[in-house]
Amino acid sequence: MKFAAVFASYNRRELALECVRRLRSQSRPPDMVVVADNGSSDGSVEALSGLGWSAVRIIATGGNLGNAGAIRVAMDEAFGLGADAVWILDDDSWPRCKALESLIAGEWRPHVVRHALQVDPESGSLTWPMWVEVADGWRLVNEDHEVPESDRCRSRASWTGALIPREVWSQVGPVNGDLFIRGEDEEYPWRIRKAGFGFELVRGCILDHPGPKDPVHWSFLGKHFFYERGLADWKLYYKIRNMVWLKKRQSWLGGSLLMAACYSLAAWRFDGPHRLPLVREAIVDGLCGRLGPWRNQPSQELPIRDGARV
Repeated sequence: MKFAAVFASYNRRELALECVRRLRSQSRPPDMVVVADNGSSDGSVEALSGLGWSAVRIIATGGNLGNAGAIRVAMDEAFGLGADAVWILDDDSWPRCKALESLIAGEWRPHVVRHALQVDPESGSLTWPMWVEVADGWRLVNEDHEVPESDRCRSRASWTGALIPREVWSQVGPVNGDLFIRGEDEEYPWRIRKAGFGFELVRGCILDHPGPKDPVHWSFLGKHFFYERGLADWKLYYKIRNMVWLKKRQSWLGGSLLMAACYSLAAWRFDGPHRLPLVREAIVDGLCGRLGPWRNQPSQELPIRDGARV
């Protein structure tokens, strides 16, 4: 079988280089690495080409498509070149030596999305809380020791570190590039579940991937809400807009309005009332389905994603 790793690149040359180096040093390297470059001006393309690894294919997206658009381009390219499954990464999600070998070990099941365990290298905690199946049901876990000790366990969703089989991609369709950033990681796994496919965490597949610092976590009647304090305007806008838009698709209008209220309250409480006009704009755009790049965002602040390493 042929496995491809894909990620997006935009003016973060050293991160992109290190990601490719980690992929090249895998005990079982990917058969191809597709990097979708969003118009880097820092020499990223030249540096990646200079590594001299024939498995690397660099695709110029023709402009900044955000992480969502670039990953769509990279996935389409990889499957078009004959990949049986595509491993979605970020430029700062760095696989440990036996990650891919562990991910593809055992019987191949084309209707299951296997994925990595993501660990924040600074704190040692999981990069982001994750739902996994335990003996008495489902549990939201934050630490490695809370994850079942078995080699694999069922989970509810994954994006970074997910290995998408061709069969899943063929039925679910491509990533929604109009989300730009901070939304594809929620929307695509939701579509995968909606299509009837499952997720499986592989314990031996580990990515070192920085996570958010001290996120706010509210829970009520089994529902969980997370908020990251002090985000840059563009990060907060995309997060709120895309989550409100997605919640409207997933449920009824009341669900999206409830989420909008949670974001408004959290922004006011933890960041201050000066953020409320931005929050209002994001909510309205989400409810109205206005996706794509934020029209009020300065061009120099158009990163491909929101990585913690800068």
